[in-house]
Amino acid sequence: MDRQQTTRALIVPPGTAEHVALPHGGGFDLLADGADTGGALGANRLTLGEGADGARPHHHARSTELFHVLDGVVEFFLDGGTTTVARGGLVVVPPGMPHAFGAAPGATADLLAVLTPGVDRFGYFRALGRIQHGLDTFDSLLPEQDRYDVHFLGGAVAADWATARARATKGRAPSR
Repeated sequence: MDRQQTTRALIVPPGTAEHVALPHGGGFDLLADGADTGGALGANRLTLGEGADGARPHHHARSTELFHVLDGVVEFFLDGGTTTVARGGLVVVPPGMPHAFGAAPGATADLLAVLTPGVDRFGYFRALGRIQHGLDTFDSLLPEQDRYDVHFLGGAVAADWATARARATKGRAPSR
């Protein structure tokens, strides 16, 4: 991707970001796309309902992803292992590292996610909203993996994440 020098500050006043609602009561606030920052970064805020999944296992070929947990508790799957990060914690995922995340069982989550270099991913988040509401299929994202630098993982990695999530929720009330 060619980075273009940006010569202006980007300001997103409170309440002006596009919101993509998710069925569990959470959603994405689309803060900055790669085009908005001359390719420097992309940013979004994600809120997750109690115990809700945030992203299935994937990796980014070119981008580093930073997560700052603004509130709640998040369960992260990082390179085959799981860790729980509470309010105030920070996670930085380097390019190529398999990862997934979701609100911890019994908890909600509020995350700031920053991807650098910036990729135009607002279309990806809109597609995720349609998929979560049953208006589109997950398979519709598969041809777009290179475009959005989100490469979905199946097989053993997906099975390990599913097992970790099931183990974490065993004996607890189902998430809403």
